Amino acid sequence: MRRSQRPHGFPHAPDASPVTPGALPAELSAFVGRADELAALGRRMDEARLVTVVGPGGVGKTRCAVKIATRLKKRYCDDVRMVELSAVHDPELLDHAVVDALGLTDHTGRPPRAILLEQLAGRRLLLVLDGFEHLVDACAGLVGELLRRHPRLRVLAAGRLPLEVAGEHVFPLAPMTEDDAIRLFAERAAAVRPGFRLTDRNRTAARELCRRLDGIPLALELAAGRLRVLSVEQVLQRLDDRFRLLTGCSRSALPRHRTLRTAIGWSHELCAPEQRLLWARLSVFAGQFDLEAAEYVCGGSGLPPEEVLDALSGLLAHSVVVREESAAGSRYRMLDTMREYGAEWLAATGDTDRLRRRHRDWFLGLATWCELDWFGPRQRQVAARAESELPNLRRAMECSLEIPGEAHLAQYLAGTLWFLWVGCGRLSEGRRWLDHVLEEETPYDPSRLKALWVLGCVAVVQGDPAGAISALQECREEADRAGDATALAYAAHRLGCLALVTDDMVRARRLLGEALGRYRELGELNSVVLMARVELAMAVGFLGDIAAAAAMCEEVREVCEDHGERWALGYALYVLAFAALQEGRPDRSRELLVECLTTGHAFRDLLGPALALELLALVTVVEGDAAEAALLQGAADRIWASVGPPLFGSVYFGQPRARCERLARRELGDGPYESGLRVGGGLDLDAVLARVLAGGAEDGPRPSGHGPGPSSESRPGKANGPAPSPASGAGGPEL
Repeated sequence: MRRSQRPHGFPHAPDASPVTPGALPAELSAFVGRADELAALGRRMDEARLVTVVGPGGVGKTRCAVKIATRLKKRYCDDVRMVELSAVHDPELLDHAVVDALGLTDHTGRPPRAILLEQLAGRRLLLVLDGFEHLVDACAGLVGELLRRHPRLRVLAAGRLPLEVAGEHVFPLAPMTEDDAIRLFAERAAAVRPGFRLTDRNRTAARELCRRLDGIPLALELAAGRLRVLSVEQVLQRLDDRFRLLTGCSRSALPRHRTLRTAIGWSHELCAPEQRLLWARLSVFAGQFDLEAAEYVCGGSGLPPEEVLDALSGLLAHSVVVREESAAGSRYRMLDTMREYGAEWLAATGDTDRLRRRHRDWFLGLATWCELDWFGPRQRQVAARAESELPNLRRAMECSLEIPGEAHLAQYLAGTLWFLWVGCGRLSEGRRWLDHVLEEETPYDPSRLKALWVLGCVAVVQGDPAGAISALQECREEADRAGDATALAYAAHRLGCLALVTDDMVRARRLLGEALGRYRELGELNSVVLMARVELAMAVGFLGDIAAAAAMCEEVREVCEDHGERWALGYALYVLAFAALQEGRPDRSRELLVECLTTGHAFRDLLGPALALELLALVTVVEGDAAEAALLQGAADRIWASVGPPLFGSVYFGQPRARCERLARRELGDGPYESGLRVGGGLDLDAVLARVLAGGAEDGPRPSGHGPGPSSESRPGKANGPAPSPASGAGGPEL
């Protein structure tokens, strides 16, 4: 037999290494981050025979699955094999694809399922299935049968929804953390633009870019690819049209990963019609939402409210929506990229305006309920709910301002949320919204009048008397003209507060008394009314009658306890703590102030804790620890920077501060006192509260260079007489 000849003109090629069917793909770029997720996924693989990594398109499921499979390869003497199923569209070809990936051969006419069941017998194998979403039913049947028949087989699946096979452990893969996202973006950017690095000039833009892209690796890599021709800042500016911007990547990428739109569209195609409709309608939400809101806003034509739950469950399974636990309970959220895709579909149906109105109406009702429920035992739950719904509340106000003739609804909403602005530490944002909604020309109806007095309240706390008097005088004059007794009461109250913080105690007592009389006539009782009583007590105390001030706040305390009210209670405790210090009982004053601090902190209120820390600093120096007192004053300084002028610039409110500083400087000397202020200024409210609860935290940071021990004025104990009264100096008694 003649030997075949190699044609002339072709060099002798070396033998190529055979490509193993189903081999794990080699990494073409460095794997970045995900250390915690990989460790957790490895532990899950130790515990279960079937683990499914689920997540939205482009989140990195395949890379994580390949990475962990590579790490586990040594455990499996019969190899690790991967089956890429995105290109397999016919469920009947699923078994063939797995047979091919495993490199199995059989020349009989038997079906591929029989071949798999036979030839996998006894093999110790890790089978990696990727991109199975469109074949989920067929894939679930195959995997279930293989696992039942072959106890040494393990399966790691990566897709956008679970297989729902018995024994399956689902591993949700979240977007990257901010630090990992920035690292990935920087590394991929350097690959396409040599010499690229993060600098002080572009770091802020890069961080914002990563945030707006939800930490989705695919989106970050596509954005990095644009740096061939754009700067980071330019990419960020063009991100509003992200689906057009983020196109084009490596030709070796899977078709479903070539553009962000295609990656998400892959998920969209796999959803049932009712799921697609819900996806589009959910795009009107901002941030988190709950089931009741989804049923009200999205239920209707084509999707009855009672069917929203099933459709939402489907979107959860497809990783279009994620479930999150929060202080407000179980919530749902779509990534911004998913939401934007859904918004395009909603716009295509012409239903955007109707859905936005339904969304706005729901959150108008929610805000109304929250305001009513604020005065009661559910205050903390209301605070948590309002905080979690803030993105949606903002969107509701925006919607009302954009629709002609509905600006009064934005004014209603901004005024109704007073408890969020004032009680939950959001003064700055509240001021912005109140100013904004009142720019619209609307009649002086109750909504506009309420927004005016709430604006006045915020301006008072922020130390803006000009802004406060402008809003409150306008409210009072227009309420008088309209005969609105409720607005008149609240305007008088807030004008009394303004007099209180600007040291006009006689006027404050008169106006606050007038407001309380009006409240009684109206039958009004809520947290604001109780605060009016506390503020009147402050004015009375500043005018010299500490006993009367304490008695008034004891009454407030009883009402608060009867109704489960905590926010106004914190301010009543502040006055009672002052009275206790006046009586020479610093230990009792401290107890009350600790309760005041914890109460205010529960709502993220900043004003109450700032006042409490100022008084606690005085209690601390009176008890003999000048260094700790200086530290507490520094911590209070940090809080005031986020509220307004320290102690409103008031002589009366400022007297505890002045006296504490005088005593502490005397004990420590100027240098150590200033050092204590700096140390305290570096502590946030959480750290300060923990320190106070620990009784001073001896192991915590302390100012260096302590001076001599306590002087006879600040040292407590009978040997030196009773603790000194804080009442002294111009302006009358402190409170």
